[in-house]
Amino acid sequence: MSDQTKATAFPKTPNLTRDVARFIVDTRYADLSEEVIELGKKSILDGIGLALAGSIAESGEIAHAYLHKLGLTSGLSSGPATVIGTALHVPARFAAFVNGVAIHADDFDDTQLAVAKDRVYGLLTHPTAPALPAALAKAEETGSSGAALMLAYHLGVEVECKIAEAIAPRHYQDGFHATATCGTFAAAAAAAKLDGLDLDQTLCALSIAGSQSAGLRENFGTMTKPFHAGRASESGVVAAELAAMGWTATDKILEAPRGFFHAAGGGYSPDAIVGRLGNPWTIAFPGVSIKPHPSGSLTHPGMTKMLELIAEHGLTADAVERVDVGTNHNMPNTLIHRRPQNELQAKFSMEFSMAILLLDGKAGLLQYTDAVVQRPDVQAMLERVNFHVHPEAEAAGYDKMTTIIDIHMKDGRTISGRADFGKGSPANPMNYEEVAEKFRGCAEAARWPAAKATAIIETVRRLETLADIHELTALCTRT
Repeated sequence: MSDQTKATAFPKTPNLTRDVARFIVDTRYADLSEEVIELGKKSILDGIGLALAGSIAESGEIAHAYLHKLGLTSGLSSGPATVIGTALHVPARFAAFVNGVAIHADDFDDTQLAVAKDRVYGLLTHPTAPALPAALAKAEETGSSGAALMLAYHLGVEVECKIAEAIAPRHYQDGFHATATCGTFAAAAAAAKLDGLDLDQTLCALSIAGSQSAGLRENFGTMTKPFHAGRASESGVVAAELAAMGWTATDKILEAPRGFFHAAGGGYSPDAIVGRLGNPWTIAFPGVSIKPHPSGSLTHPGMTKMLELIAEHGLTADAVERVDVGTNHNMPNTLIHRRPQNELQAKFSMEFSMAILLLDGKAGLLQYTDAVVQRPDVQAMLERVNFHVHPEAEAAGYDKMTTIIDIHMKDGRTISGRADFGKGSPANPMNYEEVAEKFRGCAEAARWPAAKATAIIETVRRLETLADIHELTALCTRT
């Protein structure tokens, strides 16, 4: 065999899926460090707030109507699990679906970072959107404690992120949405843990999840992107439930030549997952970013830097001739809407993200609306933003989101800046109070009672002390 053939041969790691299952079964709450616990609380609080905000999105309204069509809303209680932001209680799989859609509806949810420079920022996986809804739904169904919920959530996030880190970058570059694909394993891991599955059952749940793993990036900028997160969460719940009932599946869904890594990525890096689960926990290193803006995470370094430049130089849109924004080639591959016409497209538009900051000085839920995107001044400003590939950003590696901004002023000056990461990233993190402030904004957008919102913030702060997770989910129910 030639050296070239050896270099490109598909890796052989016998029992990889079984090792992942063993990690899920054997890990206990005591194995979580204080750092991991506190980081998880921030993402859990963030996820609940986003589910509240997403419950009133158009996709949320359609999802609720779909539950009604299925006959799950008569009498408001047809199952044990809360549909956040509503009075509905439905079977766990459907709560996981609708809450997953809601968390991802505004593209305001957290994102994984990557270790390897070629891994496209952890394949842009959103860890919480598939993992938390499955964990919450199953925790309610089983009457689990806050500590049990947190453990299941962390196991889901860890499995999801390590699988995303390991799979070859072609997975994302060729069109798969890693939140949908890797997220299905997250939900299966969380559900399996809360259902108390044994090793063989957990192994089976992962394998059933692998055959449900799907989602294509061509749907970015539409309601089907948040559908990906909801369906991943639901699929993981279904996988665990079927496994518990004796459903059969392969015992090597990840590593087999016809398995997930080969079929969906063409390869993977064993050293990114073998012996790496919980060593370290991804949420601690390289970390997870919590978003300050409801847009694709790749816009955030540039937005953070643009806000700094606006404040430092007193910039206004009418004084700007042109803005050049340079990144590596993977970022335009995701931020595909150059001249967005609606809010969903604007979330994947570097041009809109720069334009709205210059025009309004902020970019929150109230800016990402159809009406704002279609404003004449916004559409005109889009024409003055040039988004391109920059050699310096390309050379920085794909584990960063390097963004280089050159603002050309009408008076002849050029004001420049560079950022590798944005606010909310591990390099510039939000503390719990900052996440709580974001949560309040989401709750306010959902017209959630202020007293209930405050109670959710304080309940998540002491989540490990809850004897029954219903103490938290009751606060997420509309009465």
